[in-house]
Amino acid sequence: MLVRINGRTQTIAAETVTIAELLTLNQVASPVMVAVQLNGEFVELPAYETTLVRDNDEMELVYFLSGGR
Repeated sequence: MLVRINGRTQTIAAETVTIAELLTLNQVASPVMVAVQLNGEFVELPAYETTLVRDNDEMELVYFLSGGR
């Protein structure tokens, strides 16, 4: 299946995967520090394990960073 993550198309060797599985595949070390938007809708952290990503879905990963003055 094809999935767009942050504007880049990725080929995944499965018909469906969960958001949590995609985060692991993309080597996201701290999923609690990432907000996920799937097809324009934000997904709550507890739903990462059960929310399925399907062929041609679009996902945006927004990383939380700290810093500043």
